[in-house]
Amino acid sequence: MTQNLERQIIELIATDRISIPIKSMSGKFDRQKPKLGKLINLSEYENNFVGERVYARIERGEQLKARTIRESIDKFSEEYPRHGKILNGYIEEKREDREINLYFGMNEECRLTEEDYLGVMENLGFTETTSKRLYPELMEISRKISRKRQEERSILIG
Repeated sequence: MTQNLERQIIELIATDRISIPIKSMSGKFDRQKPKLGKLINLSEYENNFVGERVYARIERGEQLKARTIRESIDKFSEEYPRHGKILNGYIEEKREDREINLYFGMNEECRLTEEDYLGVMENLGFTETTSKRLYPELMEISRKISRKRQEERSILIG
């Protein structure tokens, strides 16, 4: 029973550590794509380019975007301050009541093994060969990023 629980926590820690560099890279990609897109000028192609290997087009359209819940509450609170205060109170009260966090980390002088990480990567769908090839690079990035963070981590579980 204890070993099973320990194994589950090890898998959580390994998953968390692997996710850190992947999320970091994903964030960088997500920030880079709009910048690259804005640099592409299709005006001399009437906003529609078809090349040998790629194509691109610009479409302009009217898109209606809904307010976020927070924007809606803020607008409501401006118009009805007394009721807005009550509504925000209900939200905060429920938020405090519902949030459950699981904190986890490694005991001092203990480390996860390469097998711990490779098992998680294979569970995510990587082949054994790919996992072994990516492992050193992911761990190096993870170590660099984690130096800037506290060791204990948490996740919202409820």
